[in-house]
This record gives sequence, C-alpha cells and structure tokens, in this order.
Amino acid sequence: MINRKAVCASGISAAALAAVGLAAAATAQSLPDPDATAQGDVSLTIYNGGTTLVQDVRQLNIAGGVSRVEFPDVSASIRPETLSFAAADTTIIEQNFDFDLLTPTKLMEKAIGQTVTLLRTNPATGTETRERAKVLSTAGGVVIQIGDRIEVLRDDGLPVRVIFDRVPPNLRARPTLSVNLDSARAGTRPVSLRYLTGGLGWSADYVALYNEAANTIDMQGWVTLTNNTGTTFHRADTVLVAGNPNSGGGRSFGSRGMTRAGTEAAARERLGDFYLYPITARTTVANAQTKQVSFLDVQAVPARKVYSISVGWEQNDEDPRNVQSRIAFSSSRNQGLGDALPAGTVRFYQRDREGTPQFIGENGIGHTPMGSELSLVTGDAFDITVKAEVEKRETITGAEWEKSARYRVFEGGRLVQEVQAERPKTFYRTTMRYTLTNAKAEPVAVEVTQNGLSRSWWGNDTRVTFEDITGEQMNADRRRYTVPVPAEGERVIRVTYETRY
Repeated sequence: MINRKAVCASGISAAALAAVGLAAAATAQSLPDPDATAQGDVSLTIYNGGTTLVQDVRQLNIAGGVSRVEFPDVSASIRPETLSFAAADTTIIEQNFDFDLLTPTKLMEKAIGQTVTLLRTNPATGTETRERAKVLSTAGGVVIQIGDRIEVLRDDGLPVRVIFDRVPPNLRARPTLSVNLDSARAGTRPVSLRYLTGGLGWSADYVALYNEAANTIDMQGWVTLTNNTGTTFHRADTVLVAGNPNSGGGRSFGSRGMTRAGTEAAARERLGDFYLYPITARTTVANAQTKQVSFLDVQAVPARKVYSISVGWEQNDEDPRNVQSRIAFSSSRNQGLGDALPAGTVRFYQRDREGTPQFIGENGIGHTPMGSELSLVTGDAFDITVKAEVEKRETITGAEWEKSARYRVFEGGRLVQEVQAERPKTFYRTTMRYTLTNAKAEPVAVEVTQNGLSRSWWGNDTRVTFEDITGEQMNADRRRYTVPVPAEGERVIRVTYETRY
C-alpha cells in the first residue's frame, strides 16, 4: 500500500473532489507515460454497426502450474463472454474483467466510511491546518464528519487539499482483464487474446464536387473512425468491413438513394458476403478520437441534375410545392466510379462564379453494390414548383367503365370474371391538373410521379384514358411524367384516370 499521498484541490465540491482524486491516483499509482501500453501486436476488424473484433498477441512469461495473469489495456467496452484465450501448453480456469476505473468520482465514492485528511490553507497568512475527517456521503455533494460536527464541503474557492491514505484496491487505472491459468510449463510464449467490443465503429463520408456545365462529379471517399471504447489501440493493423453481420441488435442501412441495384463485382477482398476496406499502414486509434482515412478518389464521373416531385392520390395542394433537386450518377465500372460504396453520407459542393466550392446539400446512402444507379436529394429547388389539384371527379356508369376496357393496366396477375362480379358497381373518373412553374433563365425537365394508383386486389384496374404527356408506368401504384417547362414560364398538364375507388 502507498500511505498518505497528498492530493490538492481548489474548492471542495463533488466535482472538485473528483479532480482531487485524479491527482491522488496519479501520485499513488505513479502512472507511466500515457503513450505507453501493455498491448502487443494488435489487429482490429471494425464493422459498421459499432462492433469490433480485437486480436492482441502479447509475449508473456507464464509460471508453471496455477497462476494469475493480468492484461491491462483491453477495451473498457469489452464483451467478456466473447473472449478467446490461447497460449501453448496452457488452459484458462477463470477470467475476470475489472472495469471499475480509477476516476475522481470513483475515488471519492470508495472513500465513504473511510477517514481522509483535510489540509486547509489560510489565504491571508499561508498557515496550514490539518484535520482528520470521515467521508459520510457523496450524493449531491461531499458530506464529512470532523469530530462532533458535520460539514458539507463546498466549492467556495478556499485552498483545501484532501489527503487519501490509500488507493482502493478494486479501482484500476486502466481497463484490466485478469485470468487464472494452469500451465504445463514455465516460460515466455505468445499469448493471443481475441474478443468483441462495442464503442469503436466506422462510417463512410463522401465529398462530391458537382460540375453542372460538364455534368460530372469529382468524388472523394473517407473512412471516419470513432473510438469511444475507453482504450487507445496502438499501431493496430486495421481492416474495415462493409456489411451488416447479425450481432443481435445491429442496425440496417437499407438502400437509401439507390434507384437500381448494381450487378457488377467490385475488385475488393471479401469476407463472406461483406467487402473489406483495409487501412494501408498501421495506425493508432486513440480513445475519444475521430480519425479519417481516404479510400476513394475519382474525377469526372458522369452525373446529371434531376428535378422531381411525388403526388398522392386525389392530392389537392393549397399552395405550390418546391420540387426536389437531385444529383443522379452511377457506381458502375464504365462510368468511372467503379467501386462498391459502403454506407455513409454524400456531401455535394459546387463552385460559385469565383471558383470557390460551396456546399449545396447532402444525403445518406446504404451499402451500394458496384454498378448501381443513385439519385440523391440535395434539397428543394428554389425556382421550380408544382401544384397538383383534382380538377374534376365524377362517378361513371358500369357501361362507361366497360367502354374504357382497352385502357386497362394489368400488374401482378390477370383479372377474372368472378372477382369483377364482387367489385363495387360505382366507378370514378378523376382528372388531375399539374401546374408547373420555372423561374430559371433556362428550361428544365421535371419528373412528376403520381402515386396511389393501386388499391390491392379490388382496385388493381386503374386506367389512364387521357394524358397531355405520355407517362411511364413504374409499377401498379406509380406513373411518372417527365414534363418540359420553359424558361421563366409555366406548364399545365392534365391526366384523366378511371378507377374503382
């Protein structure tokens, strides 16, 4: 034990005493250089969802027979049940993970019921007085007993030092794993630790510079590592895994922004069904640190701007709505990007008149196979609006309904007479009016998608009997119109639908 190591604090609130405790711990433990580590040859396999596989090979001198070995500098967020231990001629009997770390607050809490020394300094004369005090509580502040009186230590600016007799034996300066071993022989040999930990994850961040005149983007991809494990991993051989392995609670990234999934295999190493993104050189991943490493840098990838908006069934806009501004591009090999894109955020920039890149919007993507088509929303277009209205809605007779049979749209199966006989006898003719405006000095094309054209089995017979512009049927529920709008102008189109609803 280390006896009566002095610890100083200016003011004695719980927070101030925490600072006191930290100084005490530093003095009592005589901690080594913070850059020093007991880790050996460390390898990290980091997954998107915040799970990391740590493999640490250390050279240790193991005694023969039963002994206890400690492994400091393991992750404070270790999942102990995932630990794998391997050493030649050695078996593991028991393992313990000590994660009650030596912190200012913990030091004070562990002193409850114990006696400490208060050293007070008179600011006018510099005279020091010592008193023995028993720590009664740290809930909401530090309560102590000095002789027959009870005091609450306050952060009042008076110079006070607290001297702890000892450091509690169950507090650790660093996360420590201890194991009881049974070794058939004594001697130094490599010991391999392998475990899963939370608190260390990665994501991809993309910077895309859009050239509207050339219809291209220059794209850089960055891996962003964030370490909140409570432990620094020194000179680690690091590989990143893009994918969603099932770990009992991991998140799914979906397929955001992907309009068509790719069918090209990327020239990257795979691990099962996941892609690997190794970091070229060994790197130190410090605790409470965000680190970025480049993994993609391509220029002049073909891209185009798309204006789009979706309209619900029988939607009546009270006011015009701004359309979405999108940038569409491909991750295919022949389009210049040629890589599988791990999930992350794409941030778009565009040069102003002076040539300075300015931020124009961002959006997330899911794990995207190579060869995929992407269309990412960057924001709302200031100058382009659409106002959708139900211009007319009327009922029609069964005879009129039969007259439009040649316009039937069949999706997902064919209709049979028995099913039709059960359907309602009232039918509807709905005329939608879409008013598009463009305040730009150049013409634009806007993609207007009408949703809500399908009503399950009883309403899957929507017919388009009139349209100003020929639409493209995307599926049973959606039909898309690409509408040219003149510069500083307006365009109105109408579409008539006949439906059972």
